[in-house]
Amino acid sequence: MPEIVLPSQARLHFVDLNPTAQPVVLLIHGLGANSDSWQLQFPSLLENGFRVLAVDLPGFGKSSYSGEWKSVGSIAKTIIETLAFLDIDSVFAVGLSMGGPVCLQLALDFPDRVSRLVLVNTFAHLNVASPENFLYFLARVVLIYTLGMQAQAQAVSQRVFPRPDQAILRAELVKQVLASNPKAYRSAMLALGKLNLMERLSEIQQPTLVITGEQDTTVPPKNQTAMAQRIPSARQVMLPNTGHAASVENPELFNTVLLDFLKE
Repeated sequence: MPEIVLPSQARLHFVDLNPTAQPVVLLIHGLGANSDSWQLQFPSLLENGFRVLAVDLPGFGKSSYSGEWKSVGSIAKTIIETLAFLDIDSVFAVGLSMGGPVCLQLALDFPDRVSRLVLVNTFAHLNVASPENFLYFLARVVLIYTLGMQAQAQAVSQRVFPRPDQAILRAELVKQVLASNPKAYRSAMLALGKLNLMERLSEIQQPTLVITGEQDTTVPPKNQTAMAQRIPSARQVMLPNTGHAASVENPELFNTVLLDFLKE
């Protein structure tokens, strides 16, 4: 797995498939996950001639951590450093959950480097107005600062994959969360909690697709709709019988929707 050494001396690992092809699809994972979470998208993207770049964000997967999670904006700059290292001018940016704000920040701060934008079960502002969502995120904060990563991994995996037939997916997510650097995980949570890009969404001019699992209990679908409505060029697609981890829960439909948009 190739890597880049960042100015902070952290080592950022990434997957770079079909490296001579164009355009480039940049895949940004969710909190606690890593580039392996896109395995079910790799074959379809490659079959359609795309170059696929999937990164392990600092402190996740095989990437080390040296304090990069000062803000979501600082992570966007890290992605730009990676694109420069690979001599990539522009990407189709795809982000799920935590990856969504990173892609939004990329599109806003470096608009010439993002030509299409795909936001999956994600947010521009982590609105936890409903009591149920507030209690869930409060519990996650308490768990990460008291009982640690094992308790966090169990709580998140059960929330994201609640059905009995999703045991394998739960186990894989637990494995990925436990591989995360605890300091990076806590810092990422704090950076995401502080983020509010809602007032800047009108600046986004790139063609944008918002993919929403209708049964997402982590980021309420209505919040995703509110985000989509503020992006001038956005349209939203609801995936039925699908929760937060749409790319692994319903990969066939997800891949169809994604490819239809990327090939337009």
